[in-house]
Amino acid sequence: MTTIFEALRESHEIQRDLAEKLLQTSGDTAERRELFKQLKNELFAHETAEDRYFYIPLMMTDSGLNITRHALAEHHEMDEMIEELTATEFSNPGWIAIAKRLSEKVHHHLKEEEHGFFQQAGKILGEEQKTALAVQYKNEYQRYKDMKKDMLVQS
Repeated sequence: MTTIFEALRESHEIQRDLAEKLLQTSGDTAERRELFKQLKNELFAHETAEDRYFYIPLMMTDSGLNITRHALAEHHEMDEMIEELTATEFSNPGWIAIAKRLSEKVHHHLKEEEHGFFQQAGKILGEEQKTALAVQYKNEYQRYKDMKKDMLVQS
């Protein structure tokens, strides 16, 4: 049985990989556009599912409240950087500077989750809850990944 922590880590690896690759791109290229689209989708699907099936259950406890507040604030910061990148021309020399800030924030956030929050959450959530949340998270995550793809195809 997969736990919520293992399920979240799978997406974390994808995020790290995409963020690294994105920083290797330059100018308005098909590669930059594609990698940015993939990272944007990954972050969106992951954050949405993670908020619902990891952070909201933690928020129900006093000890989980501070972790949750901090993590959700970081999700919000990443969303703002994604919006900034979306509004900036791919060819703009400043684009990669924003992408670098986003990549640093993603790396910082994931490291904090994996080396701090997961340990704390492990003490808060029961064993059955850890596997039940993994199933719910994965379903939601997949739903958003698929949905975003459909939306992108239509536009």
